[in-house]
Amino acid sequence: MKRGIVVLCLCVMAMAAYYTTDRWAIRHRTLTFHDVLRDDRNVTVEVAVRRDREMQALAEMIDLPVAILSHGNTVKNTEYSFLTNVFASRGYLVVSIQHDLDTDAPMVTKVGEEYVGRRMQYNRGDLNIMYAIDELKKIYPNADYHHLTLIGHSNGGDISMYFARQHPDLVKKVVTLDNLRVPFVTNGKIKILSFRSKDPQFKTDPGVVPDDETCKKLGIKVVRTEFQHNQLSDRGPDSVKSSIQGAVQEFLDENDGESMPTAPLLAASEPASTTEKK
Repeated sequence: MKRGIVVLCLCVMAMAAYYTTDRWAIRHRTLTFHDVLRDDRNVTVEVAVRRDREMQALAEMIDLPVAILSHGNTVKNTEYSFLTNVFASRGYLVVSIQHDLDTDAPMVTKVGEEYVGRRMQYNRGDLNIMYAIDELKKIYPNADYHHLTLIGHSNGGDISMYFARQHPDLVKKVVTLDNLRVPFVTNGKIKILSFRSKDPQFKTDPGVVPDDETCKKLGIKVVRTEFQHNQLSDRGPDSVKSSIQGAVQEFLDENDGESMPTAPLLAASEPASTTEKK
């Protein structure tokens, strides 16, 4: 009975969508969870998902592919809409996690230490991702949490690559924007796309990006750009964001197998998100 009602709702929504503007096609909501095992630490996520795909998952017709986005240092999790738009428009459940809290100690750089002393932040990011997934399973049970796509800028790219190294069986694809510390996964099973900036203030540590021969052998795609490190978020110019969107679309076309219907990117822009606490 429930399935029949949901399918009927889908038909009604499809007809409504035909006559209404595309900008309402993607739903945004903000959820805040509290990790009791870490002193009730707030783990806030912004979720973006196409409404039609969300209804299909609710009706148990599909499992939503899942993309986890991790922000850069001093950048908020909500400042990557140009990327969440791409993934959500293709039918992904996109989860942007706020890793840093105002009460957290600032990141430090300790030359000579592994990951220049930032393992603590990477472990925290790893725990945030796993905890967010556990909570989201209760809300979106019909999603594929075993073949994750990870996206991250700068420190968030390092968190993404660190998570992939720790949990290779859970990760299918990684997209990084100028991660500087954590070496790429080179098991040949995880598809990787990485954008590299040309910025004298942000230097990639030795050994992070494999050499060209290794990249070619493993199918790792490295895009060397003229962009500045801090342009790789919503703060950057439209030309930068458009270029990255195009390369990401091409990467997904190559690696998503059966292509999913894509909504216009403008559809991801909704005036306000729903904020909920769990």
